[in-house]
Amino acid sequence: MVKNIVFDFGGVIADLSRENAVKSFIRMGLLDADRRLDKYHQTGIFQELEEGKLSEEAYRAELEKLCGKSLTRADVQEAWMGFFTGVDIRRLHLLEQLREEGYRLYILSNTNPYVMGWACSDGFTTERKPLDAYFDKMYLSYKIGYTKPDSRIFEFMLKDSGMVPSETLFVDDGGSNIEMGEKMGMYTFQPVNASDWRNDLFLKINCINGIL
Repeated sequence: MVKNIVFDFGGVIADLSRENAVKSFIRMGLLDADRRLDKYHQTGIFQELEEGKLSEEAYRAELEKLCGKSLTRADVQEAWMGFFTGVDIRRLHLLEQLREEGYRLYILSNTNPYVMGWACSDGFTTERKPLDAYFDKMYLSYKIGYTKPDSRIFEFMLKDSGMVPSETLFVDDGGSNIEMGEKMGMYTFQPVNASDWRNDLFLKINCINGIL
């Protein structure tokens, strides 16, 4: 029986567009953004930020060198917001329904302080509720020190939460992340970015629980 559901953030809860992000960073002055940015797993200073190896300030200083100009925190956050094209409020209502039905909900995300500064504010949605209001706990790469699909971020989450893998459904749009979730012994569901996956999620849960 599924008791816990772990969601990715970008590509599952919030819709992603790498192309928009590349344009956003280029406008900021990072002319080789197309080479540096990835939808699922960053590299270089972008990965160091998401692994917590660079603080916001240190990352911004490195980004200033690459852009050749001074940048404010707002400049950098606006560039990161280029990744996100929308949050379907119906998904958040589904999360509330799942919690009412007794499921424990978690976030496991490769992310950074700039993104979470927006997501965990009351400006996240029109209903003025931050992302963390919908989950029992959030496991964020920059706070843990590892990014998916590294097994260590999964191991940390499972140990810290006490979740039993065989009672857990992992929802992520990245294929390599799904593969690692399966290796960890969790059920998995891989929705397509920007799709309405709500009915498919219920079907997956019911199949696992033997209802269908």
